[in-house]
Amino acid sequence: MIERDFRGYGTTPPDMRWPNGGRFAVSFVLNIEEGAELNIGDGDDRNEARHEVRQEVVGVPDLCTASHYEYSTRVAYWRVMQEFERAGLPVTFNVCTRALERSPWIAEDGVRRGVEFMCHSYRWESHYAMTPDEELVAIRKGAEGIHRLTGERPLGWHTRSSASVNTRRLVAQEGFLYDNDAYNDDLPYYVPVNGKPHLVLPYCFDTNDMRFHDSYAFVRGSDFADYTIDAFDWLAAESVHAPKMLSIGLHIRIIGRAGRMAGLRALLDHVKNAPGVWCAQRRDIARHWLEAVPPE
Repeated sequence: MIERDFRGYGTTPPDMRWPNGGRFAVSFVLNIEEGAELNIGDGDDRNEARHEVRQEVVGVPDLCTASHYEYSTRVAYWRVMQEFERAGLPVTFNVCTRALERSPWIAEDGVRRGVEFMCHSYRWESHYAMTPDEELVAIRKGAEGIHRLTGERPLGWHTRSSASVNTRRLVAQEGFLYDNDAYNDDLPYYVPVNGKPHLVLPYCFDTNDMRFHDSYAFVRGSDFADYTIDAFDWLAAESVHAPKMLSIGLHIRIIGRAGRMAGLRALLDHVKNAPGVWCAQRRDIARHWLEAVPPE
């Protein structure tokens, strides 16, 4: 049986401050997966079934889905990054390494901008059914490829969908500073792994543009902006009494469509104009937490 913690910090979270002296940290994560998805045309046994609609083409290359994913690197990436540059806010890239290999200009541009490259495995695939040996190969291939393309080894890890029962042990073994494979808190926390404390930075699926595709909860760009701003404002109010962290998930093929960009702009402006907020890359959040709230 897998041990689960239903209590967490409860009513006594750590009494800490982020580097700006405030209690609220915000992290934007831009997922870059295009070119790492399943595609028979790339030699896979099946096609990815999800883009603006959900329809799986079986047995032959899916040229429609492939074209949707190509929009991301041809057009949407530049549009999204222009908005982050305009707002002056930092971002973490959560990259599948094969996607970065197929669009190396994104690696070059990200290095120039000083972004963090976090590892999202080599392929855009789930790990829960992998054997430990298979998973170790995927983790190493992903990390080594990012190192080769950017000059830096990634410090953070995030699995698509559910991690396996071995993922965290293997990630810690391979020297990652933190992982994002949890959705159960508004603050980082430690878990014992391989006999040592390991740092977890919980991620979010609700303040995430994938809800344009997965559940169609978001239709207009303002739907995403309004929901995420509500979460931001609520956590900002709670942070008066206790530290908080908000993760905001973006995908270039989703948020980068022209009809959704006004929502992204509204959100970025709301965050940058709010007082007492520390907007940071995830590696900086991890490093500060390790210093301000060291493991026991």
